[in-house]
Amino acid sequence: MRRVFGAKKNTEPPPSIQDASDRINKRGDSVEDKIKKLDVELCKFREQIKKTRPGPAQEAVKARAMRVLKQKKMYEGQRDMLYNQTFNLDQVSFAAEGLKDAQQTMTALKSANKELKGMMKTVKIQDIDNLQDEMMDLMDVSSEIQDTLGRSYNIPDGLDEDDLMGELDALEADMGNETEADGMPSYLQPDTETDYDSELNLPAAPTGHNGAPHGRVQAEDEFGLPAVPRASLRG
Repeated sequence: MRRVFGAKKNTEPPPSIQDASDRINKRGDSVEDKIKKLDVELCKFREQIKKTRPGPAQEAVKARAMRVLKQKKMYEGQRDMLYNQTFNLDQVSFAAEGLKDAQQTMTALKSANKELKGMMKTVKIQDIDNLQDEMMDLMDVSSEIQDTLGRSYNIPDGLDEDDLMGELDALEADMGNETEADGMPSYLQPDTETDYDSELNLPAAPTGHNGAPHGRVQAEDEFGLPAVPRASLRG
């Protein structure tokens, strides 16, 4: 059978854009190196033309320089062509990458859309509104409970401005009754020292003029009282 129909040939996969671009860039770099070498040769020919006198020798150098220059122009044309091909491949590569990104974006959007649709089936706007209404009612009830618990007892609520002014006038009258000659209430006046001796009516301490005979000074102890003789203390 193989002899009649022939064996199936193993076909190689087509090169990718990146492979083709790398190959062309490699060729372009090789051509660029050749152009640089030709530039070096042209510089040498230029120096030789300057050093030689006009004549056959100079004309021969100019002829060789002309051949090198033509070769350089040919390589430059090939380099420009290769660079143009690389530029076209880069544009195609960018377009292909953009399409791949668009495909991935579309796939992600479709997946997200499907997921959102599934989530929206479990979440209803009416349920959210009802939940918000219930939360508002609960907050109102909580506020009423707090106000009720914070209410004071046995405090009249019907006080107005007239009651306030009457209370202040009565307080001012009470303070006026306690005001002394200097116009300061008693509870604002400074404290005065109390004379406990006058309140207890204690007799004055004896002095040397009253308790001792004339012409004789009675000795006093450290408290200002008549000193007791030591003999009396022994007896």
